[in-house]
Amino acid sequence: MTHAQSYNGFTDDESTLYAMNKQVGQFVHRFNMEEDKFGKLLSRSDDRYRDNELRKKILPAMFDEQNLRTSGNLKNYFINDVTDEAASVYLNFLDKDWYAEVNATFVVDGKEKNLILFLTLQEENLGSKWILSNVYFKNFNLMFPKADSLEQTKHFLHPQSHELDFMNLQKALEDQEYVELYASTNYQPDYLTLFFYLMKTNQMKFKKIDKVKFHFFQVQNWYFELSYFNRDDMNSGWLISNLMYIKEIDKIDLIRTYKLCAN
Repeated sequence: MTHAQSYNGFTDDESTLYAMNKQVGQFVHRFNMEEDKFGKLLSRSDDRYRDNELRKKILPAMFDEQNLRTSGNLKNYFINDVTDEAASVYLNFLDKDWYAEVNATFVVDGKEKNLILFLTLQEENLGSKWILSNVYFKNFNLMFPKADSLEQTKHFLHPQSHELDFMNLQKALEDQEYVELYASTNYQPDYLTLFFYLMKTNQMKFKKIDKVKFHFFQVQNWYFELSYFNRDDMNSGWLISNLMYIKEIDKIDLIRTYKLCAN
């Protein structure tokens, strides 16, 4: 069954409106088959509620059909996994294993700069709330470039520095370009704290949000990305824009690669 056939009986405009996932919550409900084609939530007593056969028909249209990364056998394997009767997988909106990525414009030193804010859900009393988990700003990365092994061997504090009351710290701290090399080899700069500092000292001001997308790690051995597509056809709204088969143990490295959280 194609997406267009799913909404027969409506005009083209009506079909597009009903077919598209207009909100992220709607995407979650439709992914789980908890909503009918009119956008009405299904009761748990409804035979259609979380019906995997219906999900197999609906899920193919919830992918970006113009993207090679979200088509073909990989998509079919994913759908088979989440609709397997023995181990069905449903998304949980309150689950912490997904992240929002907000591309935004800020003004820094009078110039517009692009920043990426990452957010995740945190439990709060009986519910939850979105919190900032990390930030990406090109200037921060330029401030803390990865040092090569040669520089690391040239910039260090001698193990007997304590016998000199650490007088060599003066020389070390005067060389501002390499100051982070005197930290642990495991040191990672806290960009979120730098971001808060610039905001609190009025050196950086928010201007506007440019784009939002989401990273989902909820499905075992799978990762997918959710993006919004503004099109004049059925394949529009919030759609899966990237899909990857990945072992659970490797998801932490992927989260670090995408810089979705500070730790």
